[in-house]
Amino acid sequence: MNTLHLTSSTCHASTINLPGSKSISNRTLLLAALADNTSEIYDVLDSDDILHMLNALKILGVKIEQLPNAEKESGLNLRIYGCNGKFPQQQAELFLGNAGTAFRPLTAVLAILGGEYYLHGVARMHERPIGDLVDALKTAGAIIEYKGKTGYPPLQIYPAQTPTNHLLSIKGNVSSQFLTALLMALPLTGQAYTIKVAGELISKPYIAITLKLLQQFGVQITHKNFQIFQLPAGQHYHAQEKLFVEGDASSASYFLAAGLLSGQPIRVNGIDANSIQGDIAFVHELEKIGARVSWGNQYIEISRSPEQEILPFDIDANHIPDAAMTLAIIALACKNTCRIRNIASWRVKETDRISAMATELRKLGAKIIETEDSISITPPTTLHSDVHISTYDDHRMAMCFSLVSLLGTSVYIDDPQCVNKTFPNYFKIFASMCTPV
Repeated sequence: MNTLHLTSSTCHASTINLPGSKSISNRTLLLAALADNTSEIYDVLDSDDILHMLNALKILGVKIEQLPNAEKESGLNLRIYGCNGKFPQQQAELFLGNAGTAFRPLTAVLAILGGEYYLHGVARMHERPIGDLVDALKTAGAIIEYKGKTGYPPLQIYPAQTPTNHLLSIKGNVSSQFLTALLMALPLTGQAYTIKVAGELISKPYIAITLKLLQQFGVQITHKNFQIFQLPAGQHYHAQEKLFVEGDASSASYFLAAGLLSGQPIRVNGIDANSIQGDIAFVHELEKIGARVSWGNQYIEISRSPEQEILPFDIDANHIPDAAMTLAIIALACKNTCRIRNIASWRVKETDRISAMATELRKLGAKIIETEDSISITPPTTLHSDVHISTYDDHRMAMCFSLVSLLGTSVYIDDPQCVNKTFPNYFKIFASMCTPV
């Protein structure tokens, strides 16, 4: 297994160009493929999760062309020939790795459209629940069979029955991607639907992204407090001629945190106060605990004045589950216990992130209290040095723990290439803004 040694470092003033948002990239690709026209999409994230979606669309018969790109590292520029709401290939086997943003929406779309499809992924994807989505789809006439453990991938999809039930219920407390999948699939029927969310809906900002993108593709869905969603009949997908993918706000969290930890001004290009991504709220959390924030047109810059300490925090992070992982590392720079709450969704991500984070933080000397949906972190007086951080094949574990090198200690990141899932050149960019101490 490869290991990356990050020596104790500080940052110098830097500007970082963000990769495209994973959430926006995969949603946009699927919607463009289902549109009734051709579109061009710019700054699509170039990473493993996106390649799984692109490969699946090509297998399903969607014609996709790569357009020239003057700046190699700014992402993919693609021309998508929409298939007007019906994939040419009615039978296919799709391998989707560990890409939830590909697996869940494709499951819903293929189940609603009908055909015979086998969807599978890596071992961890087969441990990530999908039963709530499958139950809702079956209510709408889908025929889906579990090929392994009930409630989990892999899945076999068969031609759907004519839907008779237009009132669907979906649980909201496991993953917002289940609701996103339904919202993206049901307009393909051309019929009216009402979707009710059972219980609390987690990660509402990700549903807001979905609704915004559906609107860009000509589909209007209204909702009452994110609990009841109304889809009018007679809608279909039509793409704008050119679409641009925002920079990834979740990926921005590591660089913005580096500005807070080091005190040096770190600017990220590609997002601003008008971003449709919920993780932009991470910036406000940094501001509460001591960050100096500058907002601009298509950029955010964070620094910290020398006399300003980083303040301890107790945060309900349900609205920013991915970016909240970065706060767990920032907690090591505080002088008191910090707590991150309402993060049960961490348990069903690329790994059990509460357990993984607790294990690795303890290696550094931190005292951890872990519950089913929270983590409390008490930093040690001095961090342990040269600790090997296990990354659990989870890109965010690797990127989060790189920040430990800014806290006066060196650290080893095991299996650093796991960042290929969303940010293949992360460590190259991180090194570009660091100076060894």
